[in-house]
Amino acid sequence: MPTLAETLAKARRWCAAQERCQQEARDKLYAWGLHREAVEQAIAQLIGEGFLNEQRFAEHYAVSKFRQKGWGRIKIRAALEAKRVSAPCIALGLRAIEEEEYRAGIEAAVRKQAGRIREDDAFLARQRLLRSLLAKGFEPELVARAMEAA
Repeated sequence: MPTLAETLAKARRWCAAQERCQQEARDKLYAWGLHREAVEQAIAQLIGEGFLNEQRFAEHYAVSKFRQKGWGRIKIRAALEAKRVSAPCIALGLRAIEEEEYRAGIEAAVRKQAGRIREDDAFLARQRLLRSLLAKGFEPELVARAMEAA
């Protein structure tokens, strides 16, 4: 079984590679063989040293999922909640997405998805478009406005 010092050194390298949330780090430390007290001690030390920062993680996660995967705020919030990120950090993370960029992203998603839908019936085409954008996690009222503008 590895010592706490060895595992902490490994955890520092792992956390330095990319932003991590506390739950990801906790799961990894358990997987590496640490027990509860040692895991919590390691988490506290990683936070104190700046290797773990929930707010920084939430901001990075929200912005990157929006820009790279085209996710909306609803889906991002659900993913952060699944990672057990605190509600205040989730709120800060979602605020990190610029409003203008977000609305432009919805409009771009409407255009992109509308071009992919092969449906003769206009009503069914609109329903498919709406469903696909809601599945991406965009807010219904913003999607409706973007669809009307398109």
